[in-house]
Amino acid sequence: MQMQTKDKREISSKGEMSRLFRVIGAIERAGNKLPHPFWLFWILAGVLSVASLVLALFDVSVTLPESGDHVAVKSLLSLEGVKFAASSALDNLAAFPPLAVILVMLLGVSVAEKSGFLEALLRITVVRLPGRWVTFAIAFSGMIAHVMSDSAYLVMIPLGALAFRAAGRSPVLGVMVAYVSVSAGFNASPLVTPSDAIRSSLSATAAQTVDPNYVITPVAPYFFSAVSSLFLAVVITLVVELVQARRPEFARSPEEDSPTVAASGDELADEHAAVPDIHLTPTEKRALKLAAGVFVLYAALVIALVSVPGSPLLGEGGSIVNSVVVVNISVFIALLFALLGFVYGRVVGTVPSLSSVPVIMTEGVSKIAPVIVLFFAVSQFLAYFKWSGIGSVLTVQGADLLHSLNAPHLLILLAILLSVSLLNMLITSGSAMWSILAPILVPMAMYLSIRPETAQVAFMVGDSVTNAVTPMSPYFVLALGFVQQYRKDAGIGTLMSFTVPVAFSILIAWSAFFAIWYGLGIPLGPGVPIR
Repeated sequence: MQMQTKDKREISSKGEMSRLFRVIGAIERAGNKLPHPFWLFWILAGVLSVASLVLALFDVSVTLPESGDHVAVKSLLSLEGVKFAASSALDNLAAFPPLAVILVMLLGVSVAEKSGFLEALLRITVVRLPGRWVTFAIAFSGMIAHVMSDSAYLVMIPLGALAFRAAGRSPVLGVMVAYVSVSAGFNASPLVTPSDAIRSSLSATAAQTVDPNYVITPVAPYFFSAVSSLFLAVVITLVVELVQARRPEFARSPEEDSPTVAASGDELADEHAAVPDIHLTPTEKRALKLAAGVFVLYAALVIALVSVPGSPLLGEGGSIVNSVVVVNISVFIALLFALLGFVYGRVVGTVPSLSSVPVIMTEGVSKIAPVIVLFFAVSQFLAYFKWSGIGSVLTVQGADLLHSLNAPHLLILLAILLSVSLLNMLITSGSAMWSILAPILVPMAMYLSIRPETAQVAFMVGDSVTNAVTPMSPYFVLALGFVQQYRKDAGIGTLMSFTVPVAFSILIAWSAFFAIWYGLGIPLGPGVPIR
């Protein structure tokens, strides 16, 4: 009788997984039909042009609640619209806020990354903890690694395999823990990341359509993001240790999961198969100590500069929150990473001289050439969107609709969070998605008396949680390639069977965490109340 019950449970479980994989397959097929994001924005611009023509013919207009200004929709397909598109193209790109911010950030981060400083920092984070804490160590290191943006995948996935092997556990489990930590928690970090800079620039631009003087800095959600990184590391650890690690396929020893030749087509996995030992050499330790000293001196200098009475670095009325340091935090962070990377690299030999620095910076910036190409399309679309007046119509009428529903603010924010998490299954680029949504969600939130930073945080949560489960992500394929180095028979289902339960747990836990944070009224960041 017990055997029959067990067999029924196994059949039911297999049936549920089969249905899940059919859904995943449908999502994959739908996502594969989407064009490249560059063309997606031009298609959206075409749709916007037609919509603006129709709305202009019907004389659609709104009155802005804050200023009382009357905004009528203008047609992009009129001679006036064509003139605007042609004459503003260069200015649209040059004045696109995220472009300068991410370039400056990458100048510094690229030096810290290429020198090996960031990787050494992650390695020492792992080995400092006892072996039984290896899951938490990799999970939290993944949160720290977000400062490297997408490069975090390339560092953390092989590092996860090494760490678990060193702890006497399956390296396959290490690969999966590292992947899900970097992907599902992508917008949480104890450090300010380039993604924070991009989101804040887009949010500020959207907020200034309502209040021209509104300022949103990269540190606006810092408190929430930093605490979330620790919280998510704990959630991942609990789900992995209490559920996933107990599965037979993940209980295998390192000897059973010995590396094999990667399946054909996994060039990315082959390229990063050779990774450094998890332990630091004496030279690397000395370099890290020197870098730590530079960090202390740099922090002390910045604090001293803003502590001088009447310092021009302070904001109006002596405000630190609106100071040059906070508002332009990306400049100070870039300089800090460049200094730390140079000091570390000079000691270990990866940055032999000052003349090597601009070469490294050039290589770092060259990696985001595809992003710059995408930014050209995004900047034009957003300029058209603003000029046409459709954004104002959508936000005002959307706000009126939500007002009429009389929905609590928290419910609206959770609805945004869930909607973004579903949309993220198809549009995996967070900056591309926020470029589309920010001009609508941010002003709409402001008209509903919801702070734009709070709407941004709801987006951040939704944009992170489903990264680990969408086959649309190129890093899903990368992670699968590493898994196949240890198990040739591994497929999409192998990785999905791990990421889906963990990602779903993160969605529930992080949403609840956000709701509690909102309910308690804890500030999102320095001088930024949540409501």
